[in-house]
This record gives sequence, C-alpha cells and structure tokens, in this order.
Amino acid sequence: MLRSCRRTQLLYSSSRFYSSEALGKPSIKLVAELRKLTEVSVTKAREALTATNNDVKAALDWLEKDLAVSGANKAAKLEGRSANEGLIGVCVLANGSGSGRGGTRAAMVELNCETDFVGRNELFGRLLADIAHTTAFISEPADTDDLLMPCSLDMLNDAPLISHSDPHSPSRATVSSAIRDTIAKVGEKISLRRAAAVVREPIHSKDLGLRVASYVHGSVGVPTQGRIGSIALLALKSKRLRDFLAKPEFMTDLEKLERSIARQIVGFDTRMIQSATGEETQTALYQQPFMMFANNPDSEDVEQVLRRWARERNLTEGLQVIEFKKWTVGGDEVSTAPSA
Repeated sequence: MLRSCRRTQLLYSSSRFYSSEALGKPSIKLVAELRKLTEVSVTKAREALTATNNDVKAALDWLEKDLAVSGANKAAKLEGRSANEGLIGVCVLANGSGSGRGGTRAAMVELNCETDFVGRNELFGRLLADIAHTTAFISEPADTDDLLMPCSLDMLNDAPLISHSDPHSPSRATVSSAIRDTIAKVGEKISLRRAAAVVREPIHSKDLGLRVASYVHGSVGVPTQGRIGSIALLALKSKRLRDFLAKPEFMTDLEKLERSIARQIVGFDTRMIQSATGEETQTALYQQPFMMFANNPDSEDVEQVLRRWARERNLTEGLQVIEFKKWTVGGDEVSTAPSA
C-alpha cells in the first residue's frame, strides 16, 4: 500500500514537472493578443500577463505604467545626446477654397532622432504622422497678417495625441508622453523641434480664394514625410471663381499646379517669392525656370507660367503665391510673409 502511494505521488509530480501549462504561465494565445494590441516584445508581454494573473485589460494598464517609467528613465539618460536626424511631416486636413467647406487647415512638423535608422522606423513615422495630425487639428486661427504661424511646442506637448489613422478613437496619451513611450521602444533620443500651421475659416468673398500646396522630398513609403518639406499658400481672384472651383477639370489642373509649385520650392534654393529690389536672383521663386511644371516647353519662369495658366483658364485676375515655409531636417527655416 505504501509503495502504491509513493508511485502515485511520483507520477503526479512527474506530470506537473513536464506540463507545458504550469499554473499562472501565460498562454501563447494571450501573449499574441497582448502583443497585437501593444507591439511590445514577447518577454515584456509575458511579464505583464504574469504580473496581472493573465488579465489582458490589467496587463495593458501595467504596460502603460511600466512604459511611462522606463521611457522617463531612458529619456533622462539620453537627454544630453544630439538628435540631428529625423523627418518632416505634413498634414493637410482642409485644402481651402473648392474643397469641403472651403476652409484651410494644415500643419508641418519636424521630429528629430539620433540616427537615420530610427528615422525610417515605422513607430517613428507613425508618431510623426500623429503629431502632424494633432497640430493641424488643434491649431486655432491667428489674428495676424501672417497665415503660416509657428505653434507653441509647450502647448503641443501637453495636447492629447490624435491618431492620424483613427482620429475618432479616444486618446490614451499626450504628445509628450507618446514621444517618451517611443523613446522607451527605440532606445534613442526623440525631440519635437518645430511645428507650424495654417488655419483659416472659409473666405466669404465670392471672388477670392485661398489654397494650400505641400510637398516633401526624400520620403520612403509615406508621401507626406521626408527630409525636406514645404507648405505654400496660393491666392486666387476672379469674379467667376466659384464657377471655376465647381468644375472638376479646373480643380484637377489646380491641384497639379499646386504640387508643382511646392516641388519647385523644395527642389531649388528658394528663399523668397519675389526679389524686393527687382534684381534678378535664382533664390526668388518667381524668377526661377519652372522645371517642376510639366507643361512648360519654352522653359518659362514661375511667374510667366502662373500668368499663362490663369489666362488659359479665363482666371482674369490671376493667382499668386503669397507665403511659404520650407524646412530641411536639422537645417534653418526658410519662411516668407505675405508682404515678401
């Protein structure tokens, strides 16, 4: 009898030793589910589930707190490092006259990191897209003559981060905490260098219009992110402007022209719209050969093409570039005011 009991105990303990489902150990299914929701490592997902008795909801909260602590610690350690790489992101929520309600709402943001490797990382790109979307969404119209205005980084860092892919989902982080969390994941210093936005309510005048043009160069997979970015504002004037804006063909041509202008600003050493002294200079947009415009067989300059484009479409009072900003990652800002 005693020998039988010992044999039973041995078999029981042996089955426990070799069991793949030891008590409290997270299952592969739960680990996969948590990783899908958070993109954390397998080790960290198991740690979170173990600490919360395999409760996925509680594990999410545990990870959020753990990420905040580890992110803050890493950010503090990396604070003294240089972050001269990164990307510039553009978000246009409203193009202006002829689209939606006719308002204008757009933003450009520069987000820096230490290496180009992290700058091309999907997590970094997603963070930049969310910050650019947040900037465009929360910015308010400025009561100034300048249309493209710098955004307060303090205000932006404290703002709830809005997802560019799901803007209606509730925010779980601010811009600054999202940056901190990404630092914890990629292990590099990340900093928000600058942000600018243009926000204008619809123009009620029948013969005036405002449009946004944007372009980034050096993008990899995401056309709104790159090493050099520009946002330009175009003013249109015509007594028949509303009729023109209602025509799909006119809008298609206008969008092509806008993109060409933004590309021209990025592709050339463009530092002003027109020369203030009237002297010829290749840094003035209007005096540059319009190389980025397809329909320019005679190599006309930008000003000549804009006049011809308006004339061919009976836009009798024409259109003009009134302001632009051009940024290069880690470089100085090139900016013009309406009076430039």
